[in-house]
Amino acid sequence: MRVFVLNKNRQPLDPCKPARARILLSTGKAKVYRRYPFTIILTEEIKDPVTHEHQLKIDPGAKTSGLAIVQGTRLIWGAELSHRGFQIRVALSSRRQLRRSRRNRKTRYRKPRFLNRTRPKGWLAPSLTSRVQNILTWVKKLIRFCPITGISQELVRFDTQKLQNPEISGIEYQQGTLYGYELREYLLEKWNRKCAYCGATGTQLEIEHIKPLSKGGSNRVSNLTIACHPCNQAKSNQDIELFLSKKPSILKRILSQSLRPLADAASVNSTRWKLYYELKSIGLPVEVGSGGLTKFNRCRQNLPKTHWLDAANVGKVETLIIEVTLPLVITAKGHGTRQLCRTNKYGFPIRHCSRIKFHKGFQTGDIVRAVVTKGKNIGTYVGRVATRKSGSFNISTLGGLVQGISHKYCRFIHRKDGYAYTN
Repeated sequence: MRVFVLNKNRQPLDPCKPARARILLSTGKAKVYRRYPFTIILTEEIKDPVTHEHQLKIDPGAKTSGLAIVQGTRLIWGAELSHRGFQIRVALSSRRQLRRSRRNRKTRYRKPRFLNRTRPKGWLAPSLTSRVQNILTWVKKLIRFCPITGISQELVRFDTQKLQNPEISGIEYQQGTLYGYELREYLLEKWNRKCAYCGATGTQLEIEHIKPLSKGGSNRVSNLTIACHPCNQAKSNQDIELFLSKKPSILKRILSQSLRPLADAASVNSTRWKLYYELKSIGLPVEVGSGGLTKFNRCRQNLPKTHWLDAANVGKVETLIIEVTLPLVITAKGHGTRQLCRTNKYGFPIRHCSRIKFHKGFQTGDIVRAVVTKGKNIGTYVGRVATRKSGSFNISTLGGLVQGISHKYCRFIHRKDGYAYTN
């Protein structure tokens, strides 16, 4: 993975290879500007620097999003960004339950107020908004470190028009090169990427007709499902009621899930549309593509399915030279809590919460390097720190949690920014 380079005036230059960055650092021509993502800054200003075009590509996901930077045909930087939307949803649910319980105790007979509040147009739930804001934060951050000239985003998971709308003119559009990829991706998403009959995962899945074509079935999406090869062969051209006569629960689930309307796809894609409009407001040209096109590009080059490689294949891709071996793994951690006290599971206060954020110059979330020279924890530890007023810190390393490290042994590597990193 290449290293970001800044001019002395903090103007982003073309990223360089790690070997060149080491030479610049060892000769004193550059200094480390930021550890994550690793960025160096030149000590002498370059007049009128020449830079190349770089495309930032994004594959938004529910739990993990992929980020990639492509220079021409070369993939020079990749990352996987893990969101905390599920944690936010659980926290909001817990707060709501405790609040309602408290209000029920304190104001038992109060008449409910008239619910006349409306949400603004384009409103998203906090857990979804968090996902959008995580990606926007990193887009703006990468624009500061790299000369980005354009953005590519996977706008829709699958093109529902290619699958269902008969009003689209032209058989080439409905049955074009990407038709099979759009259809298969949609079915995999709809049936949770496992066999509808036996629940098998990690095997080759095939498109299966619920009602066989030989008995009047159609090729509509509502008549298609995903099955493993043994189940597909065992069912053959039997009616599904006969094939699953001894498994009524599975039959009921398949028949109900098959009739789920394509309107569900719109709700799945709503977060991506919000992200699209936010990216447009940045001012750079935004290219969009579908999940089917992404899969087509990736399969054509025989690349494994990962979030960052999916991002690299968003939009129009002819060839791709991979210069990245391992992506930067980014995990959203938030910026702490505003609780005045810690509570038990029923919401009652149980202990004091410190009002001071910094202890001995450190705050929870900083990434530090601790070289311990005496005591039972002798060794070198690198990781995310959790602070205490006493100055005895905990460090979360790749090998696990190390407790009781004195602040005197800790040195900064990276200041807290709401994210944790793994190379």
